[in-house]
Amino acid sequence: MRKNFLFATWSGGGAVPPVLSIARALRERGHGVRVLADRSLHEEVAAAGVEPIAWTTAPQGDTTDPAKDVIKDFEARTPLGAFARLRDRIACGPAADYARDTLAELRAHPADVLVAEHMLLGAFIGGEAAGIPVASLVTTLYLFPTPGSPPPGLGLAPATGMMGRLRDRILARLVLQPWAKGLPALNAARTGYGLPPVDSPIDAFGRVDRMLVLSPRALDHPGRRFPAHVRHVGPRLDDPAWAVDLELPEGDAPLVLASLSSSFMNQRAHLERIAEALGTLPVRGLLTTGPAVDPATVRAPGNVLVTEAAPHNAALRHAAVTITHAGHGTAVKSLAAGVPLVCTPQGRDQGEVARHVERAGAGITVGKNASPRAIARAVDRVLHEPSYRREARRLAGEIAAETATDRAVAELEALAGRTTGADLGGHDAAGPSGTSRALPS
Repeated sequence: MRKNFLFATWSGGGAVPPVLSIARALRERGHGVRVLADRSLHEEVAAAGVEPIAWTTAPQGDTTDPAKDVIKDFEARTPLGAFARLRDRIACGPAADYARDTLAELRAHPADVLVAEHMLLGAFIGGEAAGIPVASLVTTLYLFPTPGSPPPGLGLAPATGMMGRLRDRILARLVLQPWAKGLPALNAARTGYGLPPVDSPIDAFGRVDRMLVLSPRALDHPGRRFPAHVRHVGPRLDDPAWAVDLELPEGDAPLVLASLSSSFMNQRAHLERIAEALGTLPVRGLLTTGPAVDPATVRAPGNVLVTEAAPHNAALRHAAVTITHAGHGTAVKSLAAGVPLVCTPQGRDQGEVARHVERAGAGITVGKNASPRAIARAVDRVLHEPSYRREARRLAGEIAAETATDRAVAELEALAGRTTGADLGGHDAAGPSGTSRALPS
């Protein structure tokens, strides 16, 4: 039966293609799909075959243009400062604006389910106020503390014993504490639409019917336990619409695919250090700059082809190693192809992704300011130690099994087939009569 879905997303770089992949899949199954998104994304939304709708009061950004980027986390001096920009400029600060636009669209064009990128807490408010099921799309690893996992962002191994579990509980509170400054704006938005306040923004993330994690379960800690409304539905492996033609560098030497963020992170010098490193090795380099960096501005040796974009899925069929900032999309596509990684995280969730790749044995990490010599050593090690490719291929098999069916679409269609949150397997949506499902702290 045809259902109507309203998606909500923002100009969040690598978070956009997986959201649009699900929107496209639902449209191909005959459902009605509309996508609330920044105007800078409308061409990409339309390329997915669904209808773009502009935010009217919520922020309008473009992460490929530093002047138009809403967060501008590349200006932050510390990781905490970068996080504060995400909290204050997307997740909590403009929550009332996102809620207003979402609810207005739902009133103008009613939908059976609201599906929002997980940082858009204001969009969730709009769906909750409308009284329809709400699904959150987590486009990276699940980054909230849970039993069986160390708090994210600290680089810790899983705890063992009573003291280790105590360590995790204490550190989890510290990791979550910076969210508190977003609570006044978030609760002002909630009460403005007649919804009860929450005790913390973390509680607001749990007030959804389903939280769909678009990441391989095999990449996370094996003993980790998740809240009941969380589902690992497998990664989306589609390339973005703007990555079309594949040109490979000449020769038959091993191919190294190098790719940093598709959004601006002040990465041109980093790209040049990677190119210089590849110039010292008997390899072919395919370096994609993404739309945020002009490839003509990147100096590279003769064995490195520099281009703005290439379809990574096609390139990975030829690649021996990927060098990446450990953005979730590039990292997971490489693992799905059985290609090991050299990770050079620059910020955001990238350090956490890199640590999970290392822990799985499928790659190694070098610092974002690593010299060309250090990068070259890392590439040479991953190329010539068989264990990295073996573990990458192991993960490829697990990802293939996980994505054999479209679990995300199945979850969303199941939500659309039910009329109230109270019907959802006992996990009430926090609507007019619902209760909060706070994530573990």
